[in-house]
Amino acid sequence: MFDNLSEKLGGILDRLTRRGALSEADVDAAMREVRRALLEADVALDVVRSFTEKVREQAVGATVVKSVTPGQMVVKIVHDELVEMLGSDGQTIDLNAPAPVAIMMVGLQGSGKTTTTAKLARRLTQRDKKKVLMASLDIYRPAAQEQLAVLGRDLGVETLSVVAGQQPTQIAQRALQAGKLGGYDVVLLDTAGRTTLDEDMMREAAAVKTAANPHEVLLVADSLTGQDAVNLARAFDERVGLTGIVLTRVDGDGRGGAALSMRAVTGKPIKLIGTGEKTDALEDFHPSRIAGRILGMGDIVSLVEKAAANIDAEKAARTAEKMRKGKFDLADMREQLAQMQNMGGIGGLMGMMPGIAKMKNQLAAANLDEKVLKRQMAVIDSMTREERKNPDILKASRKKRIAAGSGLKVEEVNKLLKMHRNMADMMKAMGSGKRGPMAGIANAMGLGGGMPSPEQMKQLAEKMPGGLPQGGMPALPKDFPGLSGLGKPTLPGLGGFPGTGKKK
Repeated sequence: MFDNLSEKLGGILDRLTRRGALSEADVDAAMREVRRALLEADVALDVVRSFTEKVREQAVGATVVKSVTPGQMVVKIVHDELVEMLGSDGQTIDLNAPAPVAIMMVGLQGSGKTTTTAKLARRLTQRDKKKVLMASLDIYRPAAQEQLAVLGRDLGVETLSVVAGQQPTQIAQRALQAGKLGGYDVVLLDTAGRTTLDEDMMREAAAVKTAANPHEVLLVADSLTGQDAVNLARAFDERVGLTGIVLTRVDGDGRGGAALSMRAVTGKPIKLIGTGEKTDALEDFHPSRIAGRILGMGDIVSLVEKAAANIDAEKAARTAEKMRKGKFDLADMREQLAQMQNMGGIGGLMGMMPGIAKMKNQLAAANLDEKVLKRQMAVIDSMTREERKNPDILKASRKKRIAAGSGLKVEEVNKLLKMHRNMADMMKAMGSGKRGPMAGIANAMGLGGGMPSPEQMKQLAEKMPGGLPQGGMPALPKDFPGLSGLGKPTLPGLGGFPGTGKKK
C-alpha cells in the first residue's frame, strides 16, 4: 500500500544523505518535496502541515548541524515523526474486562466487517486460546447472518443462532446472555452497515452500544477509500464512540494516506490491519514497523515473528543438523519451500527486507514469479520417496516422468536439482567450521576457522567489492557481484535466485 510514498520519500531522503553538510535551504527544499509526496498519498492537509513543520524544526536545529552525518540524522527525524503520527506505541485489543468481553464491529457496507469479525475470532481462538461467540446483527443485507455462520463453521467458532424477526438490539442482548450461560470469553457483535454514512445506521449503532455496553468498539475501515475513511472515523467517533480502528485491504494499491491521517485526526489508535483475504491475514498495527517499511528500512521484527509462527523449531533443528552433515535431501528442501510459502512467498518476505524499496525496478525487471515455489514443490511431489532421498538416481527417463507428473518441462526438473545440489554444498561448507556457520564462512573466505575477529572482519570487508554494505541492502549492481540487473543472479552456492527470468 505504501509503495508509491516509500519510493518518493526514499528518493528525497537519499539525496539528503549524499550531502556532506546540510544548509537550511537544503532542508526547506526537501520539506517541500516531502509535503508534496504526503499530499499525493492522500494524507490530510493539517496532518501534513504539522508533520513537515515538526521535522523542519528539528532538522535545522543544533543536533543535525553538529551531526557527523546530517543526512542520516534527518532520516531518523522523519522516521521518529512518522512513528509519532501513526501513534507511537502500538495498541492491541483490550480483553481486560469481566467475561464475556463484548467487542462491537462497526463500519460501512463492503468495508470487510464480517470477514474481519471472523479473522478476529480465529486470532482470539487460536493465538489467545479464548472461547469466542460471534453474532451477526445485520438483518438487512441478504444472507449476511448466514455468511458469518459459514465462516464460523469453517473456523470451528460458534455463531449465535438466527431468530427471525429480532431487531439488532435484541440480538445483541441475546448474544451477551448466551455468552454468559455458555462460558464464553469474548462475544463479537457484527453490526449492519450502509453504503454511505446514514443517520439510521448511526442511530442503530448507538442503540446497540447502549444495549450491549461493549468493552471495545472497532471501526472497520477500507484503506483504499483514502480521506473518506478519515471522515468516516470522525463521524462514528462522534456518534458512537470508538476505542480503535481496523484497517482492511492494506495489501492493496491504495496510497496509504488513510493510515497516516487516521490516528492524527481522530486520536483513536489503529489496532489491527487486514493484509489479505484469508482468515489468518490479520496483524497487529506497529507504528514503528510501518514507518520502517515506508522509509525502506524493512521490517525485520515482523519477519522474525512470521518465521517463529510458521517454522517448527524441532524440525528446523533436525534439518540444520542434516545440512551440517551434508545429508540435505529433496524432502528437506520441500519443507523449506513450503515454509517460505507459508511466510508469504518471495514477494512477502522481500517486502520486509531492509533496502528492498530501492531495488524495486531491478526486481520488476527480474520477473519474480510467485508461483515458482508451487512449481518446485510439484516437481518434488512427482518423485518417489527413494528419488527424494537419493537424487543421484534421477536419469533421463525418470526426469521425463517427473516432468510429466508435475506438468512442467525437463529443464525445470534439472534447474531444481541443480539448486538442491548447490544448497546442499553450501550448507555443508557453512557447517564445516568447528564453531558454527560463521566459522564456515570465515574458512571459505580464507580467514581460518572459528568466529572471525574484528580484524578478520576488516579483511573480509576488503575482499568484498565495495566493502561490507552499510545501512541495509547494498546498492545494485555495484556492490553485489553476480546480481547485475537481477537477470541471472549467482549468489555463491545458491545457483541463482529462485523464480527469476521469464515467466512461464
